[in-house]
Amino acid sequence: MGGVFLGLDAGPAVRIVVPQPKDAQSLPIGGERSPAAHPTMSSMNRRHFLKAAAVTGTGLTILRSGTLFGQNTPNKKLNVALIGVWGRGLAHYEGLAKENVVALCDVNELRFPEALAKFPGAKTYIDWRKCLDHKGLDAIVCCTPDHHHAHIAIWAMNRGLHVYMEKPIALSVEEARLVRAEYLKKKDKIATQAGTQRHANPNFARVRELIKDGAVGDLQGVFVWGNRKLPRPGYLAPEGTPPSTLHYDQWIGPSPYHPYNPGYFSGSAGANCLQWNMFWDFGTGQVGDMGAHTMDLAWNAIDAGVPTSIEAKGDAFNPDVTPVELTAHFNHPANDWRPAIRVSWYQGGALPTSPKPWIDLNKIGHGVMFKGAKGVLVADFNTRTLIPAADSSDLTYYKPRKPAEVTPPIGNFQDEFFRACKGNLKTSCNFDYNGLMTEQMALGLAAYRSGKKLDYDGKTGTVTNAPEANAFLKRKYTDRAGWPING
Repeated sequence: MGGVFLGLDAGPAVRIVVPQPKDAQSLPIGGERSPAAHPTMSSMNRRHFLKAAAVTGTGLTILRSGTLFGQNTPNKKLNVALIGVWGRGLAHYEGLAKENVVALCDVNELRFPEALAKFPGAKTYIDWRKCLDHKGLDAIVCCTPDHHHAHIAIWAMNRGLHVYMEKPIALSVEEARLVRAEYLKKKDKIATQAGTQRHANPNFARVRELIKDGAVGDLQGVFVWGNRKLPRPGYLAPEGTPPSTLHYDQWIGPSPYHPYNPGYFSGSAGANCLQWNMFWDFGTGQVGDMGAHTMDLAWNAIDAGVPTSIEAKGDAFNPDVTPVELTAHFNHPANDWRPAIRVSWYQGGALPTSPKPWIDLNKIGHGVMFKGAKGVLVADFNTRTLIPAADSSDLTYYKPRKPAEVTPPIGNFQDEFFRACKGNLKTSCNFDYNGLMTEQMALGLAAYRSGKKLDYDGKTGTVTNAPEANAFLKRKYTDRAGWPING
């Protein structure tokens, strides 16, 4: 039985059937008739059409979306809300212009004129909780401060919305697990993408191919690092009062209250996160900042889940500020193509041992090193260098892929998300893939805070050998009403 999707402006979806043409089976998939043989709706008597369809009892669906063939057609523009219109939000303007931006949300009213100049038909909101209930919304792009991310992701998925969430998608182990679990319940209905846009660089695919295809032999260990240092003594001291156009209580949101200081808002567009993301109640420091990008280069190549044990060390613990220098080790079990491995993260001056005296890893600001039985692969976001281990590592064991076997490019990372919303819902950095990586990185901070090597049960999300460390798998929230994580 054949069927057509007919868009109406309102009302529930109604399924009506229409008879197929007698020669329908002779048409190829996606085949077309000539215009004369395929009249448009405007050339038909609508009432007669609906009456005939209802009588025959065959298959037409009338959707509330008002678009022929419904929401998941590539040519349909999505109704999107941009939450956080400045900073990283500016980077999304070009891609969002291809869609229908119906809502803009920001805690700073002074940011709206620029956004409205780009999206003049959008309704503005101060409170993202109200924005998520905007009528007819299909998807959100979220560029808020990190301490809102898990809340917004879960609230949006609860409403059946597609979600593009800037990294990190969560601050704690508990949040990462909640976000991932909510996505897995709805993965057949929504698309998600974590904002690790460097993942679209072709080098990510080339690195994965080299490791999977044995260019370094059996994989033995993975080392990831970043050299950014942003020391802070503690939360900023109270200073002045927020201007009337800045809704500071909304900026604080689900976190415990800290007094206003203009320093939290003194950074440039795209880098203002460096004014607050090192504080425990607002972020996870470099673990969730550049660590999210750099670990992604390794994560993409190793097909890992959650680690079974974690240990970490770094700066002396500061109850206000995440560590600048940190080293964390994560033990991962074997999978179907590689043995058990240890993945290590270094930041703030800590570095792995260089594979050769003439290689200065410190000159690679954010990099990854894969150590194998036959050699080492060193990479940053855009380049890679393969170093055979010895004369016996003659690369005869490695067979490069043929052109037809090379992983195809992702293309524009944001476009990948919008295509997924309208199509097969598949993205390269969904909340399953990225959620596991975020959980691992958060476990590194938990081990650092505990001062112990932790044995971790990934099924229950608990530390088994040091129960007191389970407190570090969670983050503190405000005691103000109205900010539940599962709203």
